[in-house]
Amino acid sequence: MKRRINKVAVIGSGIMGSGIACHFANIGVEVLLLDIVPRELNEQEKKKGLTLEDKQVRNRLVNQALQDALKSKPSPIYHKDFASRIKTGNLEDDISKVSEADWIIEVVVERLDIKKKVFDNLEKHRKEGTLITSNTSGIPIQLMNEGRSEDFKKHFCGTHFFNPPRYLRLFEIIPGPDTSEEVLEFLNEYGEKFLGKTSVVAKDTPAFIGNRIGIFSIMSLFHMVKEMDMTVEEVDKLTGPVIGRPKSATFRTVDVVGLDTLVHVANGLYEGVPNDEQHELFKLPEFIQTMMDNKWLGSKTGQGFYKKEKKKDGSSEILTLDLDSMEYREGKKANFATLEQTKSIDKVEDRFEVLINGKDKAGEFYRKNLAALFAYVSNRIPEITDELYKIDDAMRAGFGWEHGPFQIWDAVGVKKGIEMIKAEGYEPAGWVNEMLESGSDSFYTVKDGNSYYYDIPQKKQVKVPGQDAFIILDNIRESKKVFSNSGVVVEDLGDGILNVEFRSKMNTIGGDVLDGLNKAIDMAERDYQGLVVANNGANFSVGANIGMIFMMAVEQEYEELNMAIKYFQDTMMRMRYSSIPTVAAPHAMTLGGGCELSLHADKVVAAAETYIGLVEFGVGVIPGGGGSKEMTVRASDTYKKDDVELNRLREHFLTIAMAKVSTSAHEAFDLNILQKGKDIVVVNKDRQLAIAKQHALLMAENGYTKPIHRTDIKVLGKQALGTFMVGTDQMVAGKYISEHDRKIANKLAYVMSGGDLSAATMVSEQYLLDLEREAFLSLTGERKTLERLQHMLQKGKPLRN
Repeated sequence: MKRRINKVAVIGSGIMGSGIACHFANIGVEVLLLDIVPRELNEQEKKKGLTLEDKQVRNRLVNQALQDALKSKPSPIYHKDFASRIKTGNLEDDISKVSEADWIIEVVVERLDIKKKVFDNLEKHRKEGTLITSNTSGIPIQLMNEGRSEDFKKHFCGTHFFNPPRYLRLFEIIPGPDTSEEVLEFLNEYGEKFLGKTSVVAKDTPAFIGNRIGIFSIMSLFHMVKEMDMTVEEVDKLTGPVIGRPKSATFRTVDVVGLDTLVHVANGLYEGVPNDEQHELFKLPEFIQTMMDNKWLGSKTGQGFYKKEKKKDGSSEILTLDLDSMEYREGKKANFATLEQTKSIDKVEDRFEVLINGKDKAGEFYRKNLAALFAYVSNRIPEITDELYKIDDAMRAGFGWEHGPFQIWDAVGVKKGIEMIKAEGYEPAGWVNEMLESGSDSFYTVKDGNSYYYDIPQKKQVKVPGQDAFIILDNIRESKKVFSNSGVVVEDLGDGILNVEFRSKMNTIGGDVLDGLNKAIDMAERDYQGLVVANNGANFSVGANIGMIFMMAVEQEYEELNMAIKYFQDTMMRMRYSSIPTVAAPHAMTLGGGCELSLHADKVVAAAETYIGLVEFGVGVIPGGGGSKEMTVRASDTYKKDDVELNRLREHFLTIAMAKVSTSAHEAFDLNILQKGKDIVVVNKDRQLAIAKQHALLMAENGYTKPIHRTDIKVLGKQALGTFMVGTDQMVAGKYISEHDRKIANKLAYVMSGGDLSAATMVSEQYLLDLEREAFLSLTGERKTLERLQHMLQKGKPLRN
């Protein structure tokens, strides 16, 4: 039977329930969100004269919870219109509607007795064969299974989403004693393919995989911080981006998640794993208990390990908790000599060898921390999973680690890791030594573009399953490389498709990247069928190399700068007018030049989490790589007979002038940065490159023809220019923008109006590119633009001057 999910019922509308409902709405599924009926009226309802029988009262809890979720930042939903896919109701009036659902997800409070009552109710209305899962984070699935029908048990298991469901990719699937293999296989594939998750099938053990390892890691740090007499800032400095972890590191993350949430899971583990060799580590240190008693739970209570406080002058400062005095103090900067040695090492995995050999407190910290982690994860197999790669998948997808524990161990060296473990008084699991004896000296290997892991029962390297839908650039970069320079690597993806992978810092676009793009187009036109531009970096591209622009402008090398801008424009036009199809695959931050490249590709295959926009106003210029031209073209293409054309142009003008950035790929369609009917959105970023390749190949095999240069772009001349300039004058008068903002906006208006033409006129793309380049160049001669460029380079954020 081919199972399809058209409608989902989510039972429980708390933070997790509403988040899960929103994510199903994100992917186009119809959602029924249900919660309990209030037992009493609130003050507002009493004033209105409502009764407990009124529908708006009976659905108050679910409606309020959903509205709170939709207002939260970051948003749980890709696009505000998608919220209409969620219908709400209550567990008394609307419970029968679950009979229409293909999947029922229970997300009620973490109490077994309450969950069992909910299941009793659901069984009366659920149709046979319907999937039913619990989003528990720790209650054993087998206990929830008790007393249920055979059909229920066969289609029941745990599906543990991590909060927030839109952003955290881990999707743990925990089978019960009777869960059918068909259900597990379906959920595993559905999680990956439709929900965009990293699906991990876990064993029914306390806290499953992600939280078992994640909470151990945090509790280990809680105990270590006192043992090593470290500050909160020092731990966060050592456990953040330097080792491939989120900027929030350890203590800031706990503040955001909530200390009570973490303590709840830690207490559950203390009770639930009495035979764990690190059992005592799950006991709360004294300073954590004090924080719990004081209700210093983090962001939700206004203070945790950090506290934001207003100063007398109205500004605010972040105070830090001193773990000895348990009082808040001014923040202290954390500095370590060992970390200084890693600054020139771009690849995170290459830093670990330096970090563990540090002679200062940082080196000692890493040796202790990693030794404890390596020993712990090795001893959790086969308790929580039989396959080591699942632990790494869970930590990357659920906790935002760039590398999982076994990958870090490989980076350190397996033998070195064992030395560290023993030096700290721990013991690795026996299978690690058996692995070395079998001839495998690493947990992972790469062969023919595929990742292999050490399979413990078979005592050999086995292919990691599920890779057939992915193209992993790290695995093919060296074997499939056909060209490289300092800015790009060009790989042969097979089937006549090349890929251009940016390798510059933050994937900025400078001369070396443009050289690589042109070289790749030359090669593709000569010997291949199509070209994809994609990478596996944290961001697709943060834009042009503004450091280079700033230096040229300061030195007043305007001729060289003019040539550099023209080279950027010409390269973008080659993306548009080459004889082979070009596909851009943007993800995460795709700003400025990265956006311009996407605008000029034949097709965009965007990851759902793509934050794309033309942000050049922030550094005092207009888009100069064809972005201003392209938004003018796109405005012209929307003009219809008897339409108010100026309104259409204004929308596209404001997209640039307000530096609008979409908060998802779906929002980019509203900005006309992505185009309906042409560009597509992929939920699972791991599949993005493979799908982009498929589309490039499809276009090539369907008889792709080189496009003809456009000469039919309607510009509105003085009519538009005058209107825009009146508007910028009013904005200055109202103190909404500065004088320099007006100057930049008027330059953009001149370009998008086609210049000071007396009437609407048809012009060519090259005409607009020349205007754009001239405007860009003139702005780089302005002192205030140089100040903005310098501020962005030094501070990493825009200056309004």
